[in-house]
Amino acid sequence: MKYFKHFFKSKRDHYIPIEVIYLKRVMDIFLSLLALIIFMPIFPVISILIAITSPGPVIYRQLRIGYSGSDKTEVFWMYKFRTMRHDAEAVTGAIWATQNDPRVTSFGRFLRKTRLDELPQLINVLRGDMSIIGPRPERPGFYKKLETAIPFFAERTWGLKPGITGLAQVSQGYDRDINDVRNKVGFDHAYALQLDSLTSWLRMDIQIILRTFIVMLYGRGQ
Repeated sequence: MKYFKHFFKSKRDHYIPIEVIYLKRVMDIFLSLLALIIFMPIFPVISILIAITSPGPVIYRQLRIGYSGSDKTEVFWMYKFRTMRHDAEAVTGAIWATQNDPRVTSFGRFLRKTRLDELPQLINVLRGDMSIIGPRPERPGFYKKLETAIPFFAERTWGLKPGITGLAQVSQGYDRDINDVRNKVGFDHAYALQLDSLTSWLRMDIQIILRTFIVMLYGRGQ
């Protein structure tokens, strides 16, 4: 099954104990299904409000860099509720969001602050593209520049799937420039170090989930 295809790769990919990898995937499936059951009733409401406040598709998809292993680096389509104008990058191409970004719609700003725009990524988790918790997946258009400018940037997803939320996301928020990404790399590697045992991984993931709820509840997203 695709869900478990990374579990039994060579030891080179397994700096994370196999029991942590296995239980992390089990938790991903359980939590994503639970979250879909809880939040699915508001999907139509969000979709209608996006449609009536801004023309364009309700769901926005974007190519992202995923799991990196000894044999390949994956790319996948990441899904989000659209928060920007549908033509936001038609002229500029791929650029980072800024504080009070004029491309973000009024309802999109609410979705970002509450992180509700991330809900469609639960499908990515079920597909095996992402994890609930992990490093934020980067866009290919930024990847080479970041890999050149930031030491150990590429290693942040080595043997680990990117996440909807993570230590970097709850500690810092969205990236606005290369310095933000540089800070996040430190958080991503700090998280990876906690995956060396079952107890430290579970303790860290519970803390991140609780902090994510606080961000959603108090609208501290960006």
